[in-house]
Order: sequence, then structure tokens, then C-alpha cells
Amino acid sequence: MSQRSRRGVKKPVAKATYKILASSAFGHAEIGHTMASSPENLIGRTIWVTLYSLTNDPSQQHIKLLFQIVKVEGDTAYTVFKGHDLARDYLRSLVRRGASRVDGIFDVTTKDGYRMRVMVLAITLKRAQTSQEKAIRKIMGQTVEQKAQQLNFDELVQEIVLGKVASEVFNAARKIYPLRRVEVRKSKVLKLAAPLIAG
Repeated sequence: MSQRSRRGVKKPVAKATYKILASSAFGHAEIGHTMASSPENLIGRTIWVTLYSLTNDPSQQHIKLLFQIVKVEGDTAYTVFKGHDLARDYLRSLVRRGASRVDGIFDVTTKDGYRMRVMVLAITLKRAQTSQEKAIRKIMGQTVEQKAQQLNFDELVQEIVLGKVASEVFNAARKIYPLRRVEVRKSKVLKLAAPLIAG
């Protein structure tokens, strides 16, 4: 048997391990490790983690956070917050037969110029009328818009993810019609305000 030629075979590139940190809104907490042949290969990479992995609170397992790597210094990769989502199983568990589901989607700008899309969900105790659903949706939009005007990006992200925005919508909208639950089911960063300086 002839010996197979090794000509043209690329040598495996050595990879280094990098520590990934959450965005400033989450105190740059460590969210994992990844490997890459160079720091440049990490830029733009996205990572999903649960809020539970940052807080060790089992009640927050259904909250998923999306981060994107924007800067690497040494063996540390810094990220920005790109959005969040709630687990589908959790959302399904909220809906009950004979209740109404009210959805609202709102694009807002934070006090420091970040553009975000915020999607709010309300579940009523019983079937609501169309006029009542419309009134609930209006309160959702007013609450989210007011919060965005008052808070900077990191503050708004915290209040969305930790449930404060949903709580304020609930307390205001239940005066319109009895509610079972309100959640900010999803958020998405549409536009960053300025050049990213993480760390």
C-alpha cells in the first residue's frame, strides 16, 4: 500500500478558552466559557442563558436571555444584552380555557437612546370583551412608554426581565378587568444608542 500523502492537509488550529461575561445590566456576571482560534472569531457570537443561571432562583428558569459578544480583552469576552424570551411551555401553562389572551407589541426609546421592542401578554380570569381588551392593551403601551422615558437602557432591561414592568401593567389593567397574569413575554433590542464600550 502506498503511503497517503500529507501534502495539503491543514494542521489543526490551536484554540483558546474564553470566559464570557453578561452585559452591564447583569453586573458582568460570568455566563459561561467558549473556545475560539482567535478573539476576532468571537465578535458577534450570540449566547442564550437562563436568568436562573445568573440568580440561582429556580422560579426564573423560564426566562431566557440573549447576549452578543462585542469585545474581547485577554481571555475575557464582554457582551451586550440583545433581548429575552419566555419558554414556550411556560407561556402555554398560563392560558386557561374561557379566558382571554391580550397581546401588545410596543417599540420604545429609552432615556439614553436605545430602541427596544417590548411584547406584553395579559391573561384574564374570564372572557373579556373587545373593548376591555383594547383598554388593557392601551395601558400596556402607556406603561412601557412611560418606563422607557424614565429609565436608561440597563434600568429598563432589569425592570423588564425581573418582572417590574409586568407588575405595574397588572396593577393598572386589573382595574379594567380581572387578570390572572401579565408577562413581558419577549423583548428585542432594535438599535444601540452609541458605540459599544463594555467592561
